[in-house]
Amino acid sequence: MRRVPTQRPNSTIKRERDRQTLLHLSVVLLCGLTLACGFVRATAQHVSAIRYGYQSEELRRERARLLEQQRKLSLALDEAAAPAKLERAAREIGLEPARAAQVRIIKANESDAARTPESQMRASSAASRQ
Repeated sequence: MRRVPTQRPNSTIKRERDRQTLLHLSVVLLCGLTLACGFVRATAQHVSAIRYGYQSEELRRERARLLEQQRKLSLALDEAAAPAKLERAAREIGLEPARAAQVRIIKANESDAARTPESQMRASSAASRQ
């Protein structure tokens, strides 16, 4: 049994477009896209905040490590610059403590008297060349 007639009289009927429905669908689509873009932006900001948190924590650990290294180096410098250790090292290479006769006290306004003999010779030779 065939329910559809062999000749279709309805095939020539044109359907009208409902402009009101098309307008509603366009508004819904626009609102949906705006909402979706908002969710994507919020997700991107959240991911960015998490990434910055990890970087911040990594920088804190690096700072703590560097401060500890600085503390160790400062202790090593203090140990190496200890007067007893410097005196021992100086004696090993043949240096002796200065005697009172070798120490000369220079006042601030006696700058010419403060010159060593070598610097006085250089100054006099430079003056004679001119």
